[in-house]
Amino acid sequence: MTDLALPVLYRDDALAVVDKPAGLMVHDSALARGETDFAADRLREQFGRPVFLVHRLDRATSGCLLLAFDRDTASALGKTLMSQEFEKTYWAVCRGWPDAAFVVDHPLDGGPGKPQKKPAVTAFRTLATAELEIPSSGFPTSRYAWLEAQPRTGRFRQIRRHLKHMSHHLIGDTSHGDGRHNRAFRMMGIHRMLLHARALTFPHPATGETMRVGAPVDGEFAKALALFDV
Repeated sequence: MTDLALPVLYRDDALAVVDKPAGLMVHDSALARGETDFAADRLREQFGRPVFLVHRLDRATSGCLLLAFDRDTASALGKTLMSQEFEKTYWAVCRGWPDAAFVVDHPLDGGPGKPQKKPAVTAFRTLATAELEIPSSGFPTSRYAWLEAQPRTGRFRQIRRHLKHMSHHLIGDTSHGDGRHNRAFRMMGIHRMLLHARALTFPHPATGETMRVGAPVDGEFAKALALFDV
């Protein structure tokens, strides 16, 4: 395994789940802006065979990335992805203290060049809260929450934009977040966006077996979670 290889969380003859690091783009796109290093290219070289990405992660998001080794498996997984059988679980750190559990049902457009809004639903659950001695908006402290998020649809930057819609901005999100809180976390040595694809649950297309694959957090994300003292 080279330094460019991605950690393999699960692999068989039909599919694999790898752990994508934060900061690595999944594939070339209009958002690449001169970037030349992509997870898709690394994975083709790493596995020595064609790979078909079943879903995407934002560049700044880490965690579980599912791929297939043939078109039939990719097609079957793609159909499952559109159903309720496929479950994606994310961890996030946001500003404020949201409800213990809440659902955001707020339509979103498809990103640059795709202005049509489509239904978008995300279920959130608060795992822990913290109040830190970080002055903000005239208050001596700032409040933060560690969330579990399960998107029920797959829109562009859905979790990030739904958190912004609720004014519980994702920490480290330079596009939809709150710069004051992002800077506070950078002062603590946490420079990444705090969104992590924690787990995937889906039926294996060949066997029907329920697969659940999880990805550990990296050092910076772990440093953020340590603030919650749980």
